[in-house]
Amino acid sequence: MQVRNTKETYGLVAVVLHWVIGLGVIGIAILGLWMTGLDYYSNWYQRAPFWHKSIGITLAALIVLRLFWRLANPKPVPLPHHKGWEINLARVIHCLLYVLLFIIVTSGYLISTAKGRGVSVFGWFEVPALITGLPSQADRAGFVHYWLGVTLLGLVALHALGALKHHFLDHDSTLRRMLGMRPRSTEEKKP
Repeated sequence: MQVRNTKETYGLVAVVLHWVIGLGVIGIAILGLWMTGLDYYSNWYQRAPFWHKSIGITLAALIVLRLFWRLANPKPVPLPHHKGWEINLARVIHCLLYVLLFIIVTSGYLISTAKGRGVSVFGWFEVPALITGLPSQADRAGFVHYWLGVTLLGLVALHALGALKHHFLDHDSTLRRMLGMRPRSTEEKKP
C-alpha cells in the first residue's frame, strides 16, 4: 500500500487516520456515556474522566493532522457510477463530521477548564486553561458536548451505513478504497 492517496484509492496515512479516529470517537463516546452514570464512590469516578479527556485531546490532535493530510493529498475521484446526490451527501456528511468534532472537542475543553485547571493528557503534559469563568461554563458546554456527541454518533452511523450500502448493495469499491485496497478491476474500466 502506498503512503499517499492516488486518484483510485486512499493511502496508508489517510486509511490509518480514518480508522483510528473513527474507532476512537466511538470508543470515547461509549466511555463518556458510561461515565455519566458513575457515582462518587465508584473506583472509576476519577479515572474515567481522566481517560476520556486524554483520549479526547489525542483525537483532537489526530483530527488536525488528518485535515492537514487531506489538504496536502489528492482525494480519490468518485467512482464513475456514483450519482450526484450521493457525492454531495457524502461531502455534506464529511463536513458536518469535522464541524461537530471541532465543536465537541472545544466544548469538552470548556467543561474541563471551567474551574481554571488545565487538562492533563495521560499525565505526560497539561493543556492549560485559557478560557475560564464564563457564566455557567461547565453546564452550557456540557449540554453542547452531550447533544452534539449524540448527533455525531448518528452521523457516524449514517456514514457507516452508506459505506455498507455501497459494498453490499451496489457491489462497488467505496469501502475497499477506504481500506486502502484497489478498486475492483471491473470499475477501473467503467467510463
